[in-house]
Amino acid sequence: MNEKKSIVSEKSFAFSLEILSLYKELMAVNEFVISRQLLKSATSIRVNVEEALAGQTKKDFATKMSIASKEARETRYWWPLLNKNLLVPTNYSEYLLDIEERINTLTAIVKTTQSNLSPKTYHLKLLK
Repeated sequence: MNEKKSIVSEKSFAFSLEILSLYKELMAVNEFVISRQLLKSATSIRVNVEEALAGQTKKDFATKMSIASKEARETRYWWPLLNKNLLVPTNYSEYLLDIEERINTLTAIVKTTQSNLSPKTYHLKLLK
């Protein structure tokens, strides 16, 4: 599982770098609002993956990975707005494929982790 986690971290970092480059391109054409939102959500994916890896419990891990998944979904949200304004680069579809891969991977990790949590233990923690 550690290998899988490190791959998720590495891919999230690579995606953050791609978005940072795109952010610079968007700033050059005076797109300040959506580009900033895109940068914040995209880089937050890696931040939350790293926090998940440092989680003290499986529940903590699942929670942080879930937040990373939500940030990936927010990142996906900004793409059509950029596309409609003709501000995205020609490799637009590559970015979309990459973010879909992030979403699918993170969602699978969250579901697997949550299914491995003991229902009895999980239920008791919710009652506290």
